[in-house]
Amino acid sequence: MAKKTFTLSNVAMGVIAIIAGILIIFQWSLAQYILGIFLIVWGILSIVNK
Repeated sequence: MAKKTFTLSNVAMGVIAIIAGILIIFQWSLAQYILGIFLIVWGILSIVNK
């Protein structure tokens, strides 16, 4: 059987991470705020590194 794999480009992964980070920040909990900032930074770095 052939395995099916799913890959995302860095740009797509970056956009998803930024959107998730923005959505998490609006919850205003300290842990969610830190995670949201991390996801936004990770998304920006993913897009820049292409």
